[in-house]
Amino acid sequence: MKDKLQVISGAMMIPVILLVVAGVFIGLGSAFVNMENVGALGLGWLITEGGMLHSFFKVINDLGFMVMRFLPIFFAVGIAFGLSKKEKGWGAFGGLVLFIAMHTVISTLLGINGINAQTATAEAFMKSGLSEQAAMNKSALYTTFLGIFTFDSSIFGAIISGFVASLVHNKFCEKELPNALSFFSGPRFVQIMLFVVAIPLGLIMYFVWPYIGGALAAVGNFIGSSGLVGTFTFGAADKALLPFGIHHLIAFPIEYTKVGGAMEIGGVIYEGVNNIKLAQMGDPNTLSYIVRNFTTGRLLIHFAILPGAALAMYKTARPENKKKAASILIPAILTAMLVGVTEPIEYTFLFVAPLLYFLAYVPLAGLTYVVTEATNVSIMGESFRNMFPNLLQPQKVHAWSLLYLIPVFFIVAYILFKYVIVKFNIKTPGRSENKDVKLYSKKEYKAREEGKASINDNSELISGIIEGLGGADNIVNVTNCATRLRVELNDAEKTADNDTWVNKLEATGVVRRKKSLQVIYGPHVITLAAKVKEQLGMD
Repeated sequence: MKDKLQVISGAMMIPVILLVVAGVFIGLGSAFVNMENVGALGLGWLITEGGMLHSFFKVINDLGFMVMRFLPIFFAVGIAFGLSKKEKGWGAFGGLVLFIAMHTVISTLLGINGINAQTATAEAFMKSGLSEQAAMNKSALYTTFLGIFTFDSSIFGAIISGFVASLVHNKFCEKELPNALSFFSGPRFVQIMLFVVAIPLGLIMYFVWPYIGGALAAVGNFIGSSGLVGTFTFGAADKALLPFGIHHLIAFPIEYTKVGGAMEIGGVIYEGVNNIKLAQMGDPNTLSYIVRNFTTGRLLIHFAILPGAALAMYKTARPENKKKAASILIPAILTAMLVGVTEPIEYTFLFVAPLLYFLAYVPLAGLTYVVTEATNVSIMGESFRNMFPNLLQPQKVHAWSLLYLIPVFFIVAYILFKYVIVKFNIKTPGRSENKDVKLYSKKEYKAREEGKASINDNSELISGIIEGLGGADNIVNVTNCATRLRVELNDAEKTADNDTWVNKLEATGVVRRKKSLQVIYGPHVITLAAKVKEQLGMD
């Protein structure tokens, strides 16, 4: 079960990349579409309302919001693509087909039972005897998407249809039919089966979704009313699940679905804290970003806790190893600050001292979410990569408390990690005499993070990775997320040990499951995954 969750978690990262692009486009576009903001920036002489530059930035802004408007489609396609093992293009197409077909079945069933856009309004339900709150809750179950009146299952429905489509695709994509029907063999047969599957899937969703939607609303209400306790729980769980590769499954609903709350901005309802912040960034009437966004705490992790922990590791290293320790710690910290990728430094101490990770780092990380919320920090982005919009719309930012929170958490992390490392003699980088533990130089690490290292062109490394996975016959499927090579295997016991991966195959760490393996390589993993699949003959 954990193996399947990891695969789904990795597939979710495919459409999420569009939200990164959307954030850049909305941040840039909204700053120059709002003429008041243009005037405040002193650019009124250059950008005039209705002018060429103003129209250009309007296009940029609308492209960003396009991603949010059609997010369920991107998830249905992305999930199906990520989970399809062969003929991925056909698999992605099938995800779109099943998504629309499922909602068409639901819409037809709703119509048969007299439910349509006119009869499903809050006013209509109130006339039938429901209280105002009950009527609003019931009306919220429905929506019109792509011209189809259906249940508002949003991204959840997209994930379900993408997942089911991938199952059908993987089962029938190599189906052979008699010669007379051979045109419909293989991936074409999958499309036929998707129409068949859409009927029971739509029926199930029709009867089950009202309960699922109600449960999601209840979870959202609980999170909304749980205060700082809920905030701490989310922050700590987000990091506690990282080693198991399923941390996206807790962060995702909060950031992109109604579980994280809903807000009307500019006459449109946006669900999920990340989508709400993006909408606020593009809305000229919004004065500040939401405070309870469950993500701002990461800023303190990137700029305070991890640098403090890295300094503790450096200070406790053996004198002759300090330079080597710095060569891997400094690039890792810069990566966390610049682009928000924290796994390299986190796995530095996760694998040498799991207790240090779970008993010190996880609670401290959870606390960062609490203090940023308690001090009303409202800011866009948690690393330099996505903070650019703050420069263009500084009036929406409230972050003065970070001036003291960052140094306080840096000092606390340094003292805590140094004490634990020395007290329990934890072999963090530079403290061990074991020469087999490789510490990358600054040049090597920087090249890895930029994806420009020769390893990307080194066929020996790719061959070594395949061999380390137990050979081509042992590999069922290869995918990747932002930093990990995710591989489904026939037999995980045939894979190389952790020392081989770290010392010979240039990985940062390894997460093992019964039927799968996750190898942490950093942001350039996408090119490694492509080369591994190319050598294996996977599309």
